[in-house]
Amino acid sequence: MLLTWFLMLMGGSPQQGQPNAFAMFLPLIIIFFIMYFFMIRPQVKRQKAHQMMIQNLKKGDRVITNGGLVGKIVNVKKDTFVVQIAENTRVEVLKGHILKKVDQSG
Repeated sequence: MLLTWFLMLMGGSPQQGQPNAFAMFLPLIIIFFIMYFFMIRPQVKRQKAHQMMIQNLKKGDRVITNGGLVGKIVNVKKDTFVVQIAENTRVEVLKGHILKKVDQSG
């Protein structure tokens, strides 16, 4: 039954000269769905999680920047964080360049 359904989907018997237009695009459609579920969707989920993490950062949180600096947030501005990386050393970091929040216990 599955074979007959697949043959109908592919445009009938293999003796026909003209393939079905849907059958020609079926492999591309399948490849798109595979790429969506294994590549695009997980990346979008990671981006949303990162965005939520950045929105939830507050003064006093320890963070790691994309450049590898570890420090404590001392001021929150509109587009940046002021991060203290050493005694009397503060740098201003764009919000998008915060890699992750460091666990306070570790």
